[in-house]
Amino acid sequence: MNNLLFSPGNLVTVAGAVLTVIGAISYMTGAANLSVPTLFYGFPIFLAGLALKTSELPPAKKINNDQDLTNAKKKSPKELEKLLKDVTRWRYGQKAHLESSLEVLKLWNDEKPPQLIEIEEMVKEEEYGIRLRFAMEGVTFDRWKEKQERLGRFFAKGLEAELISKSSNELDIFLFPKRTNKEPKISNT
Repeated sequence: MNNLLFSPGNLVTVAGAVLTVIGAISYMTGAANLSVPTLFYGFPIFLAGLALKTSELPPAKKINNDQDLTNAKKKSPKELEKLLKDVTRWRYGQKAHLESSLEVLKLWNDEKPPQLIEIEEMVKEEEYGIRLRFAMEGVTFDRWKEKQERLGRFFAKGLEAELISKSSNELDIFLFPKRTNKEPKISNT
C-alpha cells in the first residue's frame, strides 16, 4: 500500500466525513440518538482534516540500499539519526523539510524554497553517513557551494559535506565524518 494514503490529514478527513455521513443518514431516518453527536463532532473533524491537508508536507523518500548499516551506525553522530527521523515523517505548516536549518544557513528562497526529495543512509570506508537529494529550486548551486564547509558542521560536529550536482536542478549532499589525512608514524628502531 502507498504510505501517502495514510497521512494524518487523510485519516482525520476520512473519519470526519464518515461521521458526518452517518449523522446525516441518521437525521434523515429519524435516529436522533445517533444523528446529533455524529453531526456535531463529525463535521468539525472533517473541517480539521481538510485544514491539515492544506498545510501537509509529505515525508522525504527514504532510499534503502543493500548495505549493512548496523555496525557503522553505532558509532555515528546521534544528530544524523535525528535528522533522518525528522525528514521521514509528516510535517504540517512548513514549506519544505529542514526549513529553519536552510534559513539559518542562508540557503532559502521564500518564493521557491529548496525541496528535500529523498534521503539515503550509506556506508563509505566503514563510516556511516547520509545523502540528501534536494531540488534546488530558487537557490543556485554556487550558493550551496559557498556554504559547503558550514553544511557539514551544521548538522553534527565532525562531519563534512560533499556536494554533487548531476543536473541543473538537483543537488546531492553527502554528510560523512571528516577524513583524517594523518599517516601512521613508522619508527626505525
